[in-house]
Amino acid sequence: MIFETHAHYDDEAFDKDREELLKSFEAEGIGYIVNIGASIETSKKTLELTKRFPFVYGAIGVHPEEAAELNEENFDWLKKAAKEPKVVAVGEIGLDYYWKTEPEVQKIWFERQMELAKEVKLPAVIHSRDAAADTLDMIKGANLKETGGVIHCFSYGVEMAREYLNMGFYLGIGGVITFKNGKKLKEVVEYAPLDALVLETDSPYLTPEPNRGKRNCSLYLKQVAEKIAELKGVAYDEVVRITEENAKRLYGFI
Repeated sequence: MIFETHAHYDDEAFDKDREELLKSFEAEGIGYIVNIGASIETSKKTLELTKRFPFVYGAIGVHPEEAAELNEENFDWLKKAAKEPKVVAVGEIGLDYYWKTEPEVQKIWFERQMELAKEVKLPAVIHSRDAAADTLDMIKGANLKETGGVIHCFSYGVEMAREYLNMGFYLGIGGVITFKNGKKLKEVVEYAPLDALVLETDSPYLTPEPNRGKRNCSLYLKQVAEKIAELKGVAYDEVVRITEENAKRLYGFI
């Protein structure tokens, strides 16, 4: 079964058909979904989804773009929420210098959330955009290798991939692998061992070809797995099987 490691089904893009869509996945070979929090509000919505759908699990955390909303009060809520039975990760957390949130504010709460991941012994879902060196330095400084995790929507080159692979992190591979301008990610997938890759959509964003521009959903993970199979020279079923095992290992299912 396909394991969707990173989606945002709490997003308003799914308001009209969320229930119907999620219930259709099992028949399409999608066995597990991890819904990812990106703010306090979306982390709360993620918990609600985990209670409504048996195959949906959650990550709770605050995205760097939303880091300024954090304070001691809502950070305490995160600490409690991280202990909910179907919460399998802390995330998505990290650094993103594309957005306007002050880098120093991002760094403070990235560090605090990494410490939370270690405290509750959960892997971290890392978001890093235009912040390669700082993200890596902070992860090393926090010794996040203790909990491990996944570099979501991996967007850097082979050298950076090697750094994370050496620490035991997984690389999240999504729709960008199918883009014509996705050469750098294709090189990373060719380089990385298959047992270090997991499938993700970042739904409703980053829809793979040939549906680019439309709302993304886990049904399109088949295109991602097909492209990985092509690049690695292995069968599609092998990609699905190994990435499912990887995701289960990442999130503590096995």
